[in-house]
Parts: sequence; C-alpha cells; structure tokens
Amino acid sequence: MRSRGIHLQYSFRADGQRGADIENPLFTLLSAVREHGSIQHAATALGASYRHVWGSLKQWQDVLGEPLVSWSQGQPARLTPFAERLLWAEARARAKLVPHIEALRAELERVMAEALDGSQQLLTVFASHDLALPLLRERAAADHGLHIDLRFAGSMDALRALSEGRCAVAGFHVPPLSEGGNVFARGLKPLLKPGRHKLIGCVQRWQGLMVAKGNPLQIATLADLGDARRPVRFVNRQAGSGTRLLTDHLLQQQGLEPGRIAAYFDATEDSHLAVAAAVASGVADAGMGIEAAAREFGLDFIPLMQEAYYLVCLADVLDTPAVTLLRQALADPAWQAAVQQMPGYRTADAGEVLSLVRALPWWNFRSPKARAALSPGAQLLPR
Repeated sequence: MRSRGIHLQYSFRADGQRGADIENPLFTLLSAVREHGSIQHAATALGASYRHVWGSLKQWQDVLGEPLVSWSQGQPARLTPFAERLLWAEARARAKLVPHIEALRAELERVMAEALDGSQQLLTVFASHDLALPLLRERAAADHGLHIDLRFAGSMDALRALSEGRCAVAGFHVPPLSEGGNVFARGLKPLLKPGRHKLIGCVQRWQGLMVAKGNPLQIATLADLGDARRPVRFVNRQAGSGTRLLTDHLLQQQGLEPGRIAAYFDATEDSHLAVAAAVASGVADAGMGIEAAAREFGLDFIPLMQEAYYLVCLADVLDTPAVTLLRQALADPAWQAAVQQMPGYRTADAGEVLSLVRALPWWNFRSPKARAALSPGAQLLPR
C-alpha cells in the first residue's frame, strides 16, 4: 500500500464527547458495512443512499490503494481482510490513546471555559483510568460550574502527582483488604498519610478477566492463564497501575507465579479499553480489566474482585470551592443514576468524606520495627 499521510482535526459543538471517539467517515462506513452485513443495509443505517455509500467506498479505495469490499454474484458485499485489519488496528490505536485524547480534550475545554466564563472553578485531577470519571467531568461542568482537568495515570503515578503538587485531587482503586502484608499496602501506604490526606467516596466496580466472545479457551480462573497444556496470550496493565497491583495481589494470594503467564511482564497497555481492544482484535487471548470495558468491545467477562475507587485530596483543600463542587457533583443523583447503568458499576458513599484507616484497614497494621521505635510512654495520635 502506498504511504498515506494522517491529518487530525477537532471541532466545537454544543454537545460533549467522551473517550476517544475521533470521527472519521472511512471508519464510520466500514463499521456500518461490517455491522449490517451489506452496503444497502449500511446505507439505510447511516441515512444515506446506496449510491452515496458505494461512491464513498470507491473513493477511499482509490486513496488507500487497496480494495475495501468484496462481493460475488447474488451475495452481499463484505469487507476485505485488509479492511477488517484496518478497522481493528484503528480501534486499538484509539483505545491506546484514550488517556491522551481525554487530556487534550480537557485542556481545550479549560481554555474555552476560561475564555467564555472566567468564574468557572477549575480542578486538576490525576486519576487511574476509569470510564465513569469522564461522565463525572461532563456533569460537573454542565450542572455545577466546575471544570475538571482530568489526566489519566496509574494509581501510584496519580498519588505521586498529588504529593508533588501537580494536582489537587487524585484517583486510585483498591480491593477490600484488611491484612497489612499485601502489595497494595507496600505500594500505596507510603503515598497516603492519615490526617494529611482525605478520602472521598466515588464508585465500586468489578474487575476480572476479559476474554473473547464465547470464551473459546474456556478460561475460568487466573490459574488457567499459566496452564502449559493450553498457552494463553495475556495482555497486562502497565507497572504502577492499580489493576496491575490487583493482578499481582491475586496471583500472590493464590500462590501463582507471574512468570508462568506468557508475556506477563512484556505485553502491557495503559488503559482498560486498550486491553479490551487487544483481546477483541485477537492480539491477545485474555486481559485484566473492568467489566464496562469488556462489554464495550463485546467480550465475555469473568468477574474476580469488586473494588472501591476513591478520590483523595490534601486535608487543607477539602473545603475549597472547587473540591466542594466536586463532592456535590459526586453526590448528584443524576450522575449516580447514569453510573448505575454502566456494566459492573455502582455508586458507594459518592461525595462522602471517608476515614482513611477505615476505608483502608491495612493502615492499622504496624511492623514490629515501627512499634519498637515508639518511646515507652508514647501514644499514637488519633487517626
């Protein structure tokens, strides 16, 4: 195929947008043909004529230098193998870029908000990847006068950004644990300090294994990923992400060695949607992620753990106007109702300020060395 340049553009509209839905007429056409099974049915679904759709496909074939549809006498048109590969490659690329596109969109929205209404509150949030937060950002802007500058990062990276003053609020997620010797305690405890940090309730969501529709490899547990008799191509999340911590924790809990899982340390993606796209495109057989991402790509989902997603800020900013508006947006029944419609999600204490040591019980555990360091008459400060 001849080399072709890629041109990106954006526009301003009255309605908002989430995710990485960058519109392109070629992929809209190809998706319609694949979904509806023929050019005629695709044209009907798009509200266009058969001649218009067929002419557009011919033009794109000329631009790309490759056939996009094939047909035989008496049979409806079908996408060519090249067109199928192109569709999946574009879907994977968009899924990979979700955090970056969201960040660009947030920055452009911030610029527009400042230009149109200087009174709107601005709040910078670094957060672990989640599908409910873009919806929160949309509702906060529309109903509460709050512009959320949302930047996706791994849980640990988000908390580091908070400690370094690069954001006012961070988002991270943890499973319901009580013991102190888990990977979450080791990774997150140094970044969260009772008294200094305040937790804000957000959502609960299911994490599990995403597999192809119909689960052709009959994967049921994490142990199945390392079965030598049935090699499974696994796509992991990046180091430092909360989902990677969860996967490490579950493997440790079950006495499984990560090294037994193919590509555990090598094949990684930066978001739930990117993992789902890799499985849906056939690049991988399984990956860990949230149920909503699996359903978005038509995958089967094997639930493993329900976890809590929290927002956290420094105590001295909890009652600032921007964080107060954030808590109001979280408590808004309209936003909560929308989240409840998302697969695997439910709201829990949304907008409520929570005790860090109650929400994260492993903070009550102190090492023998730490206990010995206390002077004989010392007392622990209230936490």
